[in-house]
Amino acid sequence: MWLRPEEVLLKNALKLWVTEISNPYFVLQRRRGYGEEGGGLTGLLVGTLDAVLDSTAKVAPFRILHQTPDSQVYWSIACGASRDEIFKHWQWLEQNVMKTLSVFDSSDDITSFVQGKIRGLIAEEGKSSFVKEEDPEKFREALLKFEKCFGLPDQEKLVTYYSCSYWRGRVPCQGWLYLSTNFLSFYSFLLGSEFKLIISWDEISRLEKTSTVLLTESIHVLSRGEDHYFSMFLHINETFLLMEQLASYAIKRLFDKETFENDPILNDPLQITKRGLESRAHSEHFTSYFRLPREEILKEVHECFLWIPFTHICALGKMCVSENYICFASHDGSLYSTIIPLREIVGIEKSDASIRAVTISTKGKNIFRFTDVRDFDSLVARLRSKCAVTSPQHIPYTVTGYNDNAADFQGEHPMLDSKGSSKTVSTEALMTVFHPQDTENLDPIMLKERMKEQSWNILFSECGRGVSMFRTKRSRNLVVRGIPETLRGELWLLFSGAVNDMGSNPGYYTEIVEKSLGTCSLATDEIERDLRRSLPEHPAFQSDTGISALRRVLTAYAYRNPKIGYCQAMNILTSVLLLYAKEEEAFWLLVAVCERMLPDYFNRRIIGALVDQAVFEELIKDYLPQLTDHMTDMTFFSSVSLSWFLTLFISVLPIESAVNVVDCFFYDGIKAILQLGLTVLHFNMDKLLGCKDDAEAVTILNRFFDNVINKDSPLPSSVQQASSTADRKRDSTKVDITELIRESNERFGAIRYEDVESMRTRNRLYVIQTLENTTRQNVVCSNLRTLQCLLFLCSV
Repeated sequence: MWLRPEEVLLKNALKLWVTEISNPYFVLQRRRGYGEEGGGLTGLLVGTLDAVLDSTAKVAPFRILHQTPDSQVYWSIACGASRDEIFKHWQWLEQNVMKTLSVFDSSDDITSFVQGKIRGLIAEEGKSSFVKEEDPEKFREALLKFEKCFGLPDQEKLVTYYSCSYWRGRVPCQGWLYLSTNFLSFYSFLLGSEFKLIISWDEISRLEKTSTVLLTESIHVLSRGEDHYFSMFLHINETFLLMEQLASYAIKRLFDKETFENDPILNDPLQITKRGLESRAHSEHFTSYFRLPREEILKEVHECFLWIPFTHICALGKMCVSENYICFASHDGSLYSTIIPLREIVGIEKSDASIRAVTISTKGKNIFRFTDVRDFDSLVARLRSKCAVTSPQHIPYTVTGYNDNAADFQGEHPMLDSKGSSKTVSTEALMTVFHPQDTENLDPIMLKERMKEQSWNILFSECGRGVSMFRTKRSRNLVVRGIPETLRGELWLLFSGAVNDMGSNPGYYTEIVEKSLGTCSLATDEIERDLRRSLPEHPAFQSDTGISALRRVLTAYAYRNPKIGYCQAMNILTSVLLLYAKEEEAFWLLVAVCERMLPDYFNRRIIGALVDQAVFEELIKDYLPQLTDHMTDMTFFSSVSLSWFLTLFISVLPIESAVNVVDCFFYDGIKAILQLGLTVLHFNMDKLLGCKDDAEAVTILNRFFDNVINKDSPLPSSVQQASSTADRKRDSTKVDITELIRESNERFGAIRYEDVESMRTRNRLYVIQTLENTTRQNVVCSNLRTLQCLLFLCSV
């Protein structure tokens, strides 16, 4: 293999290399100990050094150096794994370079000519190789060693490699970990003892970071029932991220081959690189966290401050820029975050060079000021070109922003009046919006509902309204109390990110409804069968109007995503969405749930739901160990909670309580469902610990759900009675859903979004491996039964 020329001081390498051939311009050397019978102690020491160290040309037993006449400086230009390989390079130099060198008068000219020739060869070699031209030289050498050590197929692409220790029992084995497109490989050579390990990514059932007394931090790999531990990484988080990505893509090939094959990058090993995998991982985290369309790609991240006008502080966090959005999240994710679509931006300016400030104005007359932005000049230029903004525009401050001094918060706030028209009122007026004569005509429940609405209006006045509003702790607190009926549809669209999908695809729903109208398939047959079972107790679905809307939304989605088509539970969820959103809005909410918030839930194998159930079991072990000790079989929790996850508790709770759960789900994602599930188990802990079997435990939980109420629900009593089970006992203890949700946040709110996503990734490997093994066993059993039948027929 030709190497990019690199300086070598020959006098420092005499003990490690033996010269076999030389001439006035080139030297061919062999690594000491290689090829010698027995190798001796020198061979063992040099082999160990080659395995542990990472330095130019030490990975190959042969090399060629170019020597500059009258100098102690040499240049490494080629290396080889065998004599045949290195002699081919030597012969090429003799035939194509040696004769030309004699015409040069200057030694510097000779060296420049040789270096140019070698670089040209590398460039030509790179056109048909897995190695990209921009890859560092050490990576090319690592690839050579990887290919030599493991003998994997030629098309296997090495992605990256790391120095680390592999633990064989209690003894660490120092070597190199190689991550390729299909395999995790490890190689070590210590004092004559060679060790190789090759694990296929699709055989890994558990991949996690662990910490023990012996190992402060290590990566645990479980494959085919065997545990493997790797430690002593220089960058363990980076390594683990890439391992997760590669294992995840291998799993996708198992259960989602169509998507994998349609991805031009993942389906072509040449396109898979370390940088590309890292970029994909960060983009996936970015779109998931901010609920953006999946096709968004994170372009750049800037650590900076964002001025929060209603608290008069600057929050430290990260500004994330993609093709169509600017997003910000403070380092404590629960404090402040916001999303600014580029389509909404009307002005971008550098407001204060001394503090590197960037001010962004939007159509909604919101103004956002970022300070201490690294490289803010070029950032402003890039954003202006994306938004087609050519010059700063001064937008009068009204909602979220600044006055001319960019500091003082103004006291006038926009608000919708009873007719839907915009008007402006002061904060004080909002606090005293009710007059005595107004409250006299309101019953206590409707009064609470009106108070909730005004609480949200106050929040809108301070934090903005719409896509770019600030999400804060106050937002979450108001969601926990239950979103008002009049705002539920709007806020579901906002918090789920469906508003972005709908804004980016005008007219899409109408078009897809027309295309799907009258189509016949297995999905449409199943939809027709389930239409009148969806929410039969609610008046909205006791007429053709509601049923027809439900049919159009479900059929349109089945047409959009034939890979999912239709799955039971989608009808129940969509019915609730239609109660608070228009048809098109309900469609995009369904898209957000099925394709982003609950990935892989609604397919034939409900893999996503099984993954989250595994996460749920893990959380039970961590937070409710008493239950874990009492229950001999943890699969009970999976079986009983399946409907909780698939329908967001809608199938087990009265509708007036279930919608409060959906509120929290759209704000906090699956984290809200997991927290509520833990709270339900904790609430019934004593009864569950006294259960003798699973049937008794199921009865206890069902009775509990029957007695969950929403005392503040403004829904008509007829709807609430219809949604309640007929055998609800009057003397049973009632539990208010708002209190239940509040307790779930107080008791289990420490569960972080990042931890849940990490557990999802970890358990996805285990779930899919289990499903694959079960499928293989079923196929084997089926084949055996077929063979037995054939043998029986032959004997007859």
